[in-house]
Amino acid sequence: MKGIILFGHGARNAEYIEPFRRIRARVETLQPDTPVEIGFLELTSPPLEASIECLVGRGVKHIRIVPIFFAPGRHVLKDLPQLLANAMERFPGVEFEVAECVGEVDGVIAAMAAHAVACP
Repeated sequence: MKGIILFGHGARNAEYIEPFRRIRARVETLQPDTPVEIGFLELTSPPLEASIECLVGRGVKHIRIVPIFFAPGRHVLKDLPQLLANAMERFPGVEFEVAECVGEVDGVIAAMAAHAVACP
């Protein structure tokens, strides 16, 4: 079984998680048989490690981590690989993949540009 984790930085503001919940709801509508979790690097719960553990506990053997970042900075290039190395060691039977940062996807860039032009 495959699962998806929407991975973000985290923030002190409790409302920070709301867009992640909305994205998760859309993904679940598009792929109702795919478990989707949200995980954060810091400041917001749940941490990425807990989201991985949750999916593994549900029988997921392939996890795609989708960085909800504009571009691959230090957190995606350094922190995420270390977290994944720890997860691979802890869950040797699970396959992990990291998707492109959402801010680098043409459709997302087009949507942001359309929004910028449409703003009053």
